[in-house]
Amino acid sequence: MERRHWPIGLEAMAYGGDYSPEQWPEPVWQEDVRLMREAGVTMVSIGIFTWAQLEPEPGQYHFGWLDGLMDLLHDNGIRVDLGTPTVVPPAWFYEKFPMALPVSREGVRYAFGGRGTICHHAPAYQQATVSITRQLGRRYGEHPALAMWHVHNEYGAPVSACYCDLAAAAFRRWLTDRYTTVKELNEAWGTTFWGQTYNRWEQVQPPRLTPTAGNPAQQLDWERFTNDAMLANFKRERDVLREASPGVPITTNFHAALSQCQSIDYWSWAREVDVVTNDHYLIAENERAHVNLAMTADLTRSLAGGRPWLLLEHSTSAVNWQRRNIAKSRGEMARNSLAHVARGSDGAMFFQWRASRFGAEKFHSAMLPHAGTESRIWREVVRLGEDLGALAALRGSRVVADIALLWDWQSWWAQRQEWRPSADLDARERAEAWYAATYDLHLTADFAHPEADLSGYPLVVVPALYAMTEAASANLRRYAENGGVLVVSCFSGIVDEHDTIHDGPHPGALRDVLGLTVEEFTPLRAGERVRLDSGMTGDVWSEVVTLRGALPVWSYVDGPAAGLPAVTRHPFGKGSAWYVSTCLGEDGLDAVLVAASAEAGISSRDLPRDVEVVEREGEQGRYLFAINHTDETELIPATGTELLTGEGVDGHLKLPPGAVRVTFTPR
Repeated sequence: MERRHWPIGLEAMAYGGDYSPEQWPEPVWQEDVRLMREAGVTMVSIGIFTWAQLEPEPGQYHFGWLDGLMDLLHDNGIRVDLGTPTVVPPAWFYEKFPMALPVSREGVRYAFGGRGTICHHAPAYQQATVSITRQLGRRYGEHPALAMWHVHNEYGAPVSACYCDLAAAAFRRWLTDRYTTVKELNEAWGTTFWGQTYNRWEQVQPPRLTPTAGNPAQQLDWERFTNDAMLANFKRERDVLREASPGVPITTNFHAALSQCQSIDYWSWAREVDVVTNDHYLIAENERAHVNLAMTADLTRSLAGGRPWLLLEHSTSAVNWQRRNIAKSRGEMARNSLAHVARGSDGAMFFQWRASRFGAEKFHSAMLPHAGTESRIWREVVRLGEDLGALAALRGSRVVADIALLWDWQSWWAQRQEWRPSADLDARERAEAWYAATYDLHLTADFAHPEADLSGYPLVVVPALYAMTEAASANLRRYAENGGVLVVSCFSGIVDEHDTIHDGPHPGALRDVLGLTVEEFTPLRAGERVRLDSGMTGDVWSEVVTLRGALPVWSYVDGPAAGLPAVTRHPFGKGSAWYVSTCLGEDGLDAVLVAASAEAGISSRDLPRDVEVVEREGEQGRYLFAINHTDETELIPATGTELLTGEGVDGHLKLPPGAVRVTFTPR
C-alpha cells in the first residue's frame, strides 16, 4: 500500500497539542473537549506516557479508558495522533529487567524515575515494546479517530547511548556488518597509533571513560552505532503498526534544533518516517530567538524533502527546563506558530493542552493554562485557532527557497571531539552564524546533505564541514563546475569519514575546487581578533593560505597570518568557489554573502532587519508571509488578498509591530 504523508482525515491545519487526560478525573475530559472545540483544535497527541496505565502488570491490559477517550474525541470531530508509550516503561518492567536501565560512560547505571531511561540494546525492552505496540495496533488500527501513529517520543532525549555489556556486544555486531574483518576495522580506525591494534572482535569495547583522549574513529563509529540502534527500535515498532493498520501514516517527533538531541543523524531518520514532525522550543534568553526558530523550521522542511511537515510540539509561553523560563510576550506565540507555518509546517501543535498540576513539567505553559479561560494565553490560543482556520487553503503548498546550506551531523560529531586545534571553533556556532547572515539578507534557505543533488540552487554555503567523504567532495566539485557559486567556511574538507586526514595539504577534499592550500592552522587566543583589509574582523580562527589558482578578495592586516589571504574566490569551470579562512563577524558574513549572491544572480530583499518574509507556492497561487519582530510599523511590497484580515493589498502591505500578515496572489 502506498505510504501516506499526512494524517488521515485531517482536512484543516493541524492545531492542538499533547493531551494527557490520565492526569485528570473523567469529568474533566468533557470540559476539555468542549474547550478544544472552542479553540478550534483539530488534532491531539495522546498515549505517549501511558504504558503504566495500559499495562499495569505484565500481560494485563486496561484499554477501557483509552477506548472511551478515542470515542469522545471522534464524536467531537478531533483527530488523534496516537502514541506508543515506549519512552517510559513501567516500574514493574525495570523491577523485572534491571539490565534495561542504561549505563553511563563512567559506568554508572541510571535509576528509574525520569523519562527516556532506556538501554536500546536490551532484548527485554525490544520485546516489550513490540508487545505493547502490537496490542495498540490491533485495538485502534481501524478506529475512526486515528489520524497518525506517533512512535516513542523524542528519541535520544535525554539518554541516547548506553555503555553496558549488552551495548558492547551489539556494537561488535554492528562493526562486523560494517567492516567484515578485524583487519579492516584496524585500518579504518588507524589502530597502529598508540598500539591500539585488535586481534579479535571480543577485544573491541565501547569508548568508555579513558584517562586521556581515546580513538576518535572509534568514537565516531560509536555515534553512528548509537543512532542506528535507536533507529532500529523505531523501525521495529513502525513495522508492527504498518502490519496492524496499513495506510495509516507513522511518525516520531524529531528535535532538529542543533542545540538538542545532538546524537541523532536526522537525514537517516527522515527516510524512515511517513510524516516529518518536529518539536521546537525557544531558548528564551536569546535576544533573537526567532532566528533559531526559522533555522530549525528550514532544517526540518529540508529533512522532509520540501514536502509539508508538522510542528508537533512548541510552547504557548514559558517552558520549565531552562535556567530562566521567560514567558512569551503578547503576540509572540502567534508569531512563533505562524513562522513555522511560513516555513512549511501545515499546522502548529503544542506541549501541552492542559497545564499539569504535578510532576516535573507542572510549570510548563499550556494551551489551557493554570489561569484558565480568563487568561491572555487562552485568548491568544483561540485567536490562533481562528487564524489557522483562515489559512487552511495553503495546505500542501511548498516554500520557495533561494539558497542551500550544507549540514552533516556526522561531520559535527567528528569535529566536536577532543584535541581539535581550537575548542572555540564549533560547527554548530558557525552554522548558526552563517544562517543568521542569510536571514538578515532575507534569503530563504534550504538545508542539504553534502552528497545531495545541489543543481537547483544558484548558491550553496558550507558553514562547517570538517569531515567529507570522497562522494561529497566530487559533488561540490561538480556543482561549481556546472555553474554554481560555492561559499566554504574554514576548517572544512579536512578528514574523511573515518576521521583520517585527506592525503596531501589541507583542505584535502576541497583544495582543487577552492584553488588553494592551507599550510598551517593558526587558532587565536580567547578574545583575540584579527583585522582584514576590508575593515572587517575575525575571531577564534585563522589560517596560513597559499593561493593555487584562487584570487585574494581580502587579506589579513595583522595576527598570525598577517599579509596573507583571508577570503578568496576561485573561478572554477562555469562557476566559482569562495573560501573564508576565519570566523567573520556579522558584517563580514553579510559582505561575503552579498557578493556571492550577486554573482549567483540572487537579489536580497530591501527590508528591515527583523522583518521576516517567506513565500509558499501552491497550485492555486502564491502565499507571502510577513512577520514583524520589531516595535515599528513597516510597509512591505505585496499585492493580493490578506488572508487574516480579508483586506485587499495593492502594492504595499502595512505590517504593525509584532504582527503577522499573509497575502495570497492567485496564478
